Amino acid sequence: MNISVLRKGEGRDLVFLHGYLASKESFYPQITYFSQFYRVTAFDFPGFGKSDPLPAAWSVGDYADWTEEFLRGQGIVRPFVIAHSFGGRVAVKCLSRGALFGRAVLCGCAGIRPKRTLRYHMRVGTYRAVKKIAPRYAEAHFGSAEYRTLSPLMRESYKKIVGEDLREDAAKITVPVLFINGEHDRETPVSSAEIYHAQVRGSNLIVLENCGHFAHLDDPLSFNLAAEEFFQ
Repeated sequence: MNISVLRKGEGRDLVFLHGYLASKESFYPQITYFSQFYRVTAFDFPGFGKSDPLPAAWSVGDYADWTEEFLRGQGIVRPFVIAHSFGGRVAVKCLSRGALFGRAVLCGCAGIRPKRTLRYHMRVGTYRAVKKIAPRYAEAHFGSAEYRTLSPLMRESYKKIVGEDLREDAAKITVPVLFINGEHDRETPVSSAEIYHAQVRGSNLIVLENCGHFAHLDDPLSFNLAAEEFFQ
């Protein structure tokens, strides 16, 4: 599998895990800053950016398996990690299995499945009914805008990913973790970060004011300084 990789700087290894439908370039301010002190490795997950497409409909666990194998192949041992959104899901799964990473900064970390409302269940019921009669219409008009852009294979992977709640995995983490969340994050709200914070013993939580889901881009200075202090 051809994987697009960016490596910059020298020192202790620091790995970046990007969000869903994003790429390694989404960490540009962090790569530029931290490559002054660390050997930075950022890559595009399979199925995203400039890397090869997925060979099958991967789950979070499959992405975690691949990440562990990829880092071993790169000779990267016990790196620090900065992960965003979907990348946070993968990091949590990896961390729950052991000490793959030395320390982790998880920004807008996805993986806490929200409580399903009556409106949600009604919409799902409508989607299933319409799909039986007009499957193409159902696929084109239901689901998130993000979901509708995906290929059939990626849609199956997406369903596996968003359908898994990672609270139990988070409770198994033993290495230091810093959660950073945007105050106005609607994708992974502060309430989700608070659940993670409660699940991961000894973890820290920072909420950045006036920031959304991409807090590391909305306020890169505050984000970088908080991460640097945590790593030191």
